[in-house]
Amino acid sequence: MLRAIAAVAAASLSPLGAARTGEPARAGDLLAGVEAVYPDIERLYVELHQNPELSLHEEKTAARLARALRGLGFEVATGIGGHGLVGVLRNGHGPTVMLRADLDALPVEEKTGLPYASRVRFTDPDGRTVPVAHACGHDLHMSAWLGAAMLLARARDRWRGTLAMVGQPAEEIGQGARAMLESGLFERFPKPEAAFAIHASAELPAGTVGYVPGTVMASADSLDVTIRGRGGHGAYPHRTVDPIVIAAKFVLAVQTVVSREVSPLDPAVLTVGSIHGGTKHNIIPDEVRLQLTVRAHREEVRAHLLEAIRRMARAEAEAAGGAEAEVVVRESTPATFSEPALTRRLASAIAGVLGQEAVREIQPVMGAEDFGQYGRTGVPVAYFWVGAVEPAAYEAATRGGPPLLPSLHSPLFAPDRARALRTATTVFAAAALELLGKP
Repeated sequence: MLRAIAAVAAASLSPLGAARTGEPARAGDLLAGVEAVYPDIERLYVELHQNPELSLHEEKTAARLARALRGLGFEVATGIGGHGLVGVLRNGHGPTVMLRADLDALPVEEKTGLPYASRVRFTDPDGRTVPVAHACGHDLHMSAWLGAAMLLARARDRWRGTLAMVGQPAEEIGQGARAMLESGLFERFPKPEAAFAIHASAELPAGTVGYVPGTVMASADSLDVTIRGRGGHGAYPHRTVDPIVIAAKFVLAVQTVVSREVSPLDPAVLTVGSIHGGTKHNIIPDEVRLQLTVRAHREEVRAHLLEAIRRMARAEAEAAGGAEAEVVVRESTPATFSEPALTRRLASAIAGVLGQEAVREIQPVMGAEDFGQYGRTGVPVAYFWVGAVEPAAYEAATRGGPPLLPSLHSPLFAPDRARALRTATTVFAAAALELLGKP
């Protein structure tokens, strides 16, 4: 299975340059093959980490990856669904396998103290200047993804089929996968028999891998709720329709949707993350604006949550008399379903390289991302977690040490670079080789 890149273990590599292939090594030498390309992967990681770009602005990131794929012999197309890119390597008759990496960073100020920490700031179209950092591990994903492409491109005599490397923009805002599909991703390029992606985990030690056969991540919907009343003087509330009171009642009432309308066996989350209204102590405003995030694993539960929010907002406004409520869904992405048979097959293949003790089945989470969009087209997808926590820190946290480790999206999140990069590259390469045809 893994003989496809065994020869890379003996290769002498220049940064993203040509390889000199030695004699085929044993299948278990995949790890040695990763070690051979690791200096290139690490340099790319540091470069990407220091130069993050926000969602919908990944122009330089995409250009950097496109240039590297072309150097490896891939046919490359850019500008797909924004700054998305696709690299295709055709290698005879066989299945088409898609490996996906996400390109975008977050509006977060990095506080890791690393010598290569991001100091990037970006001014958006509204004139707001925000810090930018790869606080979700996308730099790790891209570097490992390209490392796997390097290994596979240099061992084409050991596999058959078509390798599709997809660099996706705008994952953090849930728009990139849909945009690429709407731009004809699976019409303009070979539609894969299987698609695979990874994500760094802030809850697993580096060197380990987690998987979930089935729903691995929740759906996510971002809602704006506006309560409009009639403002006035705070001393004469009887002459107003106070939207602050209506909003307060709504915030409390809507919590009962999960606790009283959804089965306790169905995962669901409803969080009010923002509420704004009013300007001064003695002024009742005309309106209050709230922002909600809604998560679910099943589509039926998701639909019920959204309708219940609309129902409760309207009801609270009507009960107050003279008020109105508007609910708008701003961002939306479905649950990510990791096809069980495919997931278990790949878990077994990856365990054959890293060892059974390093690969474990874990619990699904209520976080979300848009990789599930590809699965809704009928393509079987698999999604794996790659541990990013330094093992000693992980042990301390699980044995009564510091109570919390920096989470994804934290300004303090910093993967255990060397271990996580090596593991992630191995996972990408092993998964592709398991699925591609054999000569």
